[in-house]
Amino acid sequence: MLGSQESLFKDHIPLDYDYLPKLIPYREPEQRHIASCIKPLLMGRNGRNLFLYGPPGVGKTAACKHLLKELEEETDEVIPIYINCWQRNTTYKAVLEMCEVLEYRFIQNKKTDELFKDIKNILNKKSVILIFDEVDKLEETDILYYVLEEILRKTVILITNYKEWIAELDTRIKSRLTAELLEFKPYNAKEVEGILRIRMQYAFVEGTFSEAALQAVVQKTVEEHDLRMGLYLMREAGNIAEDKAMRSITLEHVQIAIGKLDDFSIKKTDELDEECKFIMGVIKGNSGKKIGELFRLYQETGGKQAYKSFQRKISKLAENRFITIKKLQGGAEGMTTIVTHLGSMRKLTEF
Repeated sequence: MLGSQESLFKDHIPLDYDYLPKLIPYREPEQRHIASCIKPLLMGRNGRNLFLYGPPGVGKTAACKHLLKELEEETDEVIPIYINCWQRNTTYKAVLEMCEVLEYRFIQNKKTDELFKDIKNILNKKSVILIFDEVDKLEETDILYYVLEEILRKTVILITNYKEWIAELDTRIKSRLTAELLEFKPYNAKEVEGILRIRMQYAFVEGTFSEAALQAVVQKTVEEHDLRMGLYLMREAGNIAEDKAMRSITLEHVQIAIGKLDDFSIKKTDELDEECKFIMGVIKGNSGKKIGELFRLYQETGGKQAYKSFQRKISKLAENRFITIKKLQGGAEGMTTIVTHLGSMRKLTEF
């Protein structure tokens, strides 16, 4: 049995979704492409812009952050700015993030355009890389126009799960962006196993995570097409084994962890914007209803967004596992979408 001062974990951090490994396995070609777009900045020239797309959990963010880290170690002449548009979803919030990165403190009582003018003067003294992660979460795209129009030597990188998002961009932004497209394809089963095995070696005491347990995690991760789920299962299985004071993590512990997947969400609830929280409240009280019914209830309780915007919010909530959506064929309406709050699903399971 595991002693009171012992742990199966060597280091929890490699199992975090935001952990940045020293090497990004299986993403070398993509990293080289990104580096080639940044390279002109090191020579005092304008860089090339990039539009990165691919499903969740395939290394898009990690590859970009890894290159930013390398760049910071190499030069002070290129300013790296990373903006998470899930958290900074308006032009004002994005500009505030830029002020934070630049350590510009004179922000009191200033409007968005005044702040941007101030930081533009700072940025234009050097070169800059601007990464807008989860760019589809922006409620408005003015910040992209300002950056493309006003910043002189730059590489702008837009990251999203949705290739079609770029087609919806304002023409004035697309014409200035002229971005190269770079797809991050899903990891295959061999690559998933390789990545999870490396994380296992970083996170757990040698010999404590059984091969059968690892293979079960790999299989479930491949089925769900999201590496972050595999990291969750490994961490949860380790916690379950420790709670039982076991000296190893077995297939049984992974199976229990798989049974708890309804508790798994990519984001924290407090990271949601106010509109998403509002929609979540509507869904929570009306779990299992059709999306059209939910939209009607949303409007009746004060919701202001159009149906298309409401659909996008629903997709984002499902993508980050706050809710599930299930498309059903048949009946007078043809295809319909059922939206279920994951908390409601857990209660049904417990009952």
